[in-house]
Amino acid sequence: MTVLITTKTEKHLIQKDCDTQGAKFNMGCLLVPLPFKENVAPLASKTFSTPVGELLIKANQYGLSHLSLAEVEEVLWVDESHPSHQEALGYLSQTELEIGEYFSGSRETFSVPLAPQGTAFQRQVWQALLELGHGEYCSYSDIAQKINRPKAVRAVGAANGANRIAIIIPCHRVIGKNGKLTGYAYGIEMKRQLLGLEGYADQKTMTF
Repeated sequence: MTVLITTKTEKHLIQKDCDTQGAKFNMGCLLVPLPFKENVAPLASKTFSTPVGELLIKANQYGLSHLSLAEVEEVLWVDESHPSHQEALGYLSQTELEIGEYFSGSRETFSVPLAPQGTAFQRQVWQALLELGHGEYCSYSDIAQKINRPKAVRAVGAANGANRIAIIIPCHRVIGKNGKLTGYAYGIEMKRQLLGLEGYADQKTMTF
């Protein structure tokens, strides 16, 4: 279980979470630490086609920073002269490969490093989402309970909505307490497609 940790820096919180979760679940930690209170801009971006539409991905020197539908967000101009640009391109290639395998049904977990910026609370919610396996689902209140913030259900919902990396940080696996689909930034139809790919039709519902 993710434990709420009060530290002076977000980096310490996330690193502690990586250490404990990787050991307990033997699944690695995809949400990598970022420099505290430093704006880390994307260094590379690209688009590619998938069964749910054209996706836009961006990466910085630490890992993948964005994954969204291309029509939702403009491709950013980046400085190709940056010394870490090629490293960022490598994360993009890895992401495209793993997403392709996901849609083909040959991949259920991802290994590309994830480096989205957010508050300590947001990243804690995103880390909890990463612990949901293929075919597992939860509600906002389940996440709030998991991170030991049972009264922060609305804040969890806001953090879920602020997720910059769709599919890989699986906010589509958050459903209503009654089992019905809830809102999704990219539309209920895309959410239904993703859940169907993961076997939601079989009702393999599992919460934390």
